[in-house]
Amino acid sequence: MDRIDLNADLGESTVPLPADRAILACVTSANIACGFHAGNPTVMAATIARAVAAGVTIGAHVSYRDRAGFGRRPMVVGRPDLVADVVLQISDLADLADRHGAAVRYVKAHGALYHAMNADDEVTGAVLDAMARCDRRLGLLAQAGSPALAAARRAGVVAVPEAFPDRGYSSSTALVDRAEAGAVLDDPDVVAARAVELVRTGGLRTADGDWVPIHARSLCIHGDGPRAVDAAAATRRALEQAGIMVASAFAGDDGVGDPGTTLPAGEEGRPHP
Repeated sequence: MDRIDLNADLGESTVPLPADRAILACVTSANIACGFHAGNPTVMAATIARAVAAGVTIGAHVSYRDRAGFGRRPMVVGRPDLVADVVLQISDLADLADRHGAAVRYVKAHGALYHAMNADDEVTGAVLDAMARCDRRLGLLAQAGSPALAAARRAGVVAVPEAFPDRGYSSSTALVDRAEAGAVLDDPDVVAARAVELVRTGGLRTADGDWVPIHARSLCIHGDGPRAVDAAAATRRALEQAGIMVASAFAGDDGVGDPGTTLPAGEEGRPHP
């Protein structure tokens, strides 16, 4: 049986949102904002509690220190400062999770930091260094085909490639820039169909109509879209109706994912430029 993890970026608000609770009923992994681009201790704690109640695996959604730009503005941060910032974010979330009898299982970068990891080995190294200082069992969730996945594997980190059924892709398998038409897809039925296509075919149609390989072990539904709840529900329903098992890639009792969460070099999809 095909198997896929379904994740969402959550806790990206100043107060706990009903939408986050609804999305948690659909996903299997929650990337919880750690305060640097969004969220705060109250929202973090509430999101953790809801995730625990829903049986959803918890991940740290780390970012550059950029609340004004929602973490989407490119920044140049020295390695020592970046390591310290990522350690602080993981540690803060881990402390709150521990109070709820839970643990942070993995890390996913947000926005500009996520894209920087696709292009800059120094940035990736800083994030991996921070993860090792917090807990060497932490996994990494990163874009399918990105150099960050290969770097994580070399460091002995469980690396899970993810794809985005609610985002447009170019023929190079890079995400279409959010400023361009077709970058964000908000029709729940379209998003759900693309999720099933990704799992069943190992690829997607691009904005230009080309088919490109994208081998993912997790699918992300963005939690900040106007129809995010509907998209998450439709996607979970479509995957299960297609006979695809939906389960977290990071739910192992020892803090790591299942053996299928890493891929040999060159099999995650095309590298991003």
